[in-house]
Amino acid sequence: MHAFRAAVEKGDLSAVEDLLAEDVVFTSPVVFKPYPGKAITAAILRGVTRVFEDFRYVREYGSPDGRDTALVFEARVGGRTVTGCDFLHVDEDGLIDDLMVMVRPLSGAQALATAMGAQFDRIEEEAAGA
Repeated sequence: MHAFRAAVEKGDLSAVEDLLAEDVVFTSPVVFKPYPGKAITAAILRGVTRVFEDFRYVREYGSPDGRDTALVFEARVGGRTVTGCDFLHVDEDGLIDDLMVMVRPLSGAQALATAMGAQFDRIEEEAAGA
């Protein structure tokens, strides 16, 4: 099991943050531009934990060299069920330097965009305070 998955499943956001490289890039399923940097990525992940309900990983796929992992999840947000995938890449130090998330269906992605939009002032404040 990937350490990121284990930390998320335990709800250990400190351990999640420790797995992120300083130059990690987060690519959102609902916003065009990527978010570079550990502080904003960690803050976004904290925001996600506030909006997802009944979050659970259901599958994990990994590359033979262990540097790429896909974690399929299910959750609810805003009354909608979503299925998604966290795509992780780790650098030579074993830290996550790329995290891309995709979700479906469109109605779930829209609910996620609305819920995260409501969180974004707090997310930016948390990132600035890091």
